Amino acid sequence: IIMTSNIGSELIRSNFELMDEDNKEEIIDKTRNLVYDLLKQSVRPEFLNRIDEVIMFRPLSREDIRGIVEIQLKQLKAKLLEQDIHLTVTPHAMDWLTEEGYSPEFGARPLKRVIQQRVLKQLSKQMLRNEVVPGSRIVLDVFDDIVVFRQAIKEEELVD
Repeated sequence: IIMTSNIGSELIRSNFELMDEDNKEEIIDKTRNLVYDLLKQSVRPEFLNRIDEVIMFRPLSREDIRGIVEIQLKQLKAKLLEQDIHLTVTPHAMDWLTEEGYSPEFGARPLKRVIQQRVLKQLSKQMLRNEVVPGSRIVLDVFDDIVVFRQAIKEEELVD
């Protein structure tokens, strides 16, 4: 059984910000001990006794989030291609999604919400209104914090 918890997440984040190659092992050991002390204060001993190992994950960086954005959009492109819809994403939209989805405290959860509520919802509406149909070549962009899907008009927007 694998369990997750936010116990010590702020401590982990602040300690890991101090980490570099020279002090990496020391910071990890120190932080692990402090988190375990917090865990002892938070859960009953009989439960704590059943935990075999505590694994700490480092907070996601903006670069990590951007990588996740790229993966999510690649999957979206593949699904759209099944319907003969070609999607290109502007660099501005990539940057915007990365920033909107970035949260050191909550990991990739905000990104998932941004993609669902701002990207997929908007795309679904346009598909229901027949603004995006099979054969479409569309561009995902952002104007004034609003996600838009527009028809590709330049040759360079036809290939991504």
